[in-house]
Amino acid sequence: MKSFVRWGTKLGLVGSVVLATVMTGLAPVIALTQQQIKEKLDDVPVWLITNPQGLPLSRQIPAGQNGQKPATVTGVYMSRQEAQAFISNLQKTASQDPKMAEMVKSLRPTAVPLGSIYQQLEETKNKADRLVFAFKPVDAEIKAATDLLRASGQEVQQFRSIPLFMVRFAPDKGYVPIKLGQQGKEYIPMFLSKKDADQLLSQVKPKFSQADIQVVDVDGVLQTMKEKNDAWLNQVVFFPSQEAREYLLKLSQQQGGGQAPAPRTNNAAPKK
Repeated sequence: MKSFVRWGTKLGLVGSVVLATVMTGLAPVIALTQQQIKEKLDDVPVWLITNPQGLPLSRQIPAGQNGQKPATVTGVYMSRQEAQAFISNLQKTASQDPKMAEMVKSLRPTAVPLGSIYQQLEETKNKADRLVFAFKPVDAEIKAATDLLRASGQEVQQFRSIPLFMVRFAPDKGYVPIKLGQQGKEYIPMFLSKKDADQLLSQVKPKFSQADIQVVDVDGVLQTMKEKNDAWLNQVVFFPSQEAREYLLKLSQQQGGGQAPAPRTNNAAPKK
């Protein structure tokens, strides 16, 4: 929970989000450490379906062919609303079975930092009883990502990861940075919602007519962070959806953050 409040401060719950100038001359760095990656992912709340004791709802997968070992799979939802919809459907299905109905009636969506999920995956990936998580991206974001990829000429049958949206000055140019928080530190946003990327794109387009939105996936981004020495990766920030930001704002207020406005972009434009 502390990481969520930290993100509220970074995101500018007491300030505003503005466009930054194009960043140049960054010093080379080494690939990001596991802790650095975790801290970036900690900025994003995700939801597990849990019982009142906090134990997540999981399902067993039996051993399969080709030596596949049995596993316990836990669903991870990028949207609280979609997690709640799953619970509601499950409760309706179980209503005819008294024992099952009693078991599922108290299920609830519980927020955890995405970084905690990542940490558990990394710590158990080589273990026989490794943890397995089934990520549930937001349906609307999957459609938005697929539509963008198809519009760019790519053949996409199914998007199998969590989509991220990045705004570029042009297909052959760099990513558009923004400033966050009261200190105005520069970040390169990876939006979990296309609507947020659209908002930034609308500010860039008047001066950069070829600006566009690139679709990437979280698996590829994490692999790049582990392996590449690109300096700009240090300034990447995962930008939560509006639903997630509203949750963070509410949490911040409950913990004494005050009545702060939601983050927003202004009409400034980046310089060449």
